[in-house]
Amino acid sequence: MLYASQPVTRPASKCAATKKSEELVVDFRPFEEVKPALATVEKAQPSDSFARVDYTPTLESAINEQINIEYNISYVYHALHSYFDRDNVALPNIAKYFNEQSLEERSHAQSLIRYQNKRGGRVKLHALVGTQSEFDHSEKGDALYAFELALSLEKLNFTKLWRLHDVAVQANDPEACNYIEDMLDEQAADVKTAAEYVSQLRRVDKGLGVYVFDKTFQEEDGVA
Repeated sequence: MLYASQPVTRPASKCAATKKSEELVVDFRPFEEVKPALATVEKAQPSDSFARVDYTPTLESAINEQINIEYNISYVYHALHSYFDRDNVALPNIAKYFNEQSLEERSHAQSLIRYQNKRGGRVKLHALVGTQSEFDHSEKGDALYAFELALSLEKLNFTKLWRLHDVAVQANDPEACNYIEDMLDEQAADVKTAAEYVSQLRRVDKGLGVYVFDKTFQEEDGVA
């Protein structure tokens, strides 16, 4: 016996039952919201940055100051390299180390210059401060004195970067904060490395001990 099929009654869809007023409405009007930025671009002069977005003059100035700090520290390290490279000092691996440190600080300055340009700021370089050419010390000797100076410079640079980060926080600039935090992390490692070298040099004398210390630099670099 055949029975007529009964229609299947399905529960009403919850989505269909949702009131229209409860639907998510995305109210994004790009051509309206872009008008303030477009007006700024249209009014910009050829000498103005087209890329600048919420970049405060205070932060721009602080970045320029840090560029100057990095270059000056690089200058001191270059003087240290020149001293230890002398024939009457003859500590070639310490000389090489300070040359590498000079180049590293210079690379930091160049990174900050690229960042300044990326954010639409103006790079302003200042005059370098003259540095000493003699690093021998009657009590400590030249190597310990030089590395204590290096440690002091690394700690000073860490403090300066910390203050730069404070400026970025006050400017409510999370992008700048993130960039500076990466530099702070690297700088903290540099402080620790310099501190370890000071600790090692305080264990040795000014003569043979420093000569052996210089040789450890040679071993670390993998030079026969």
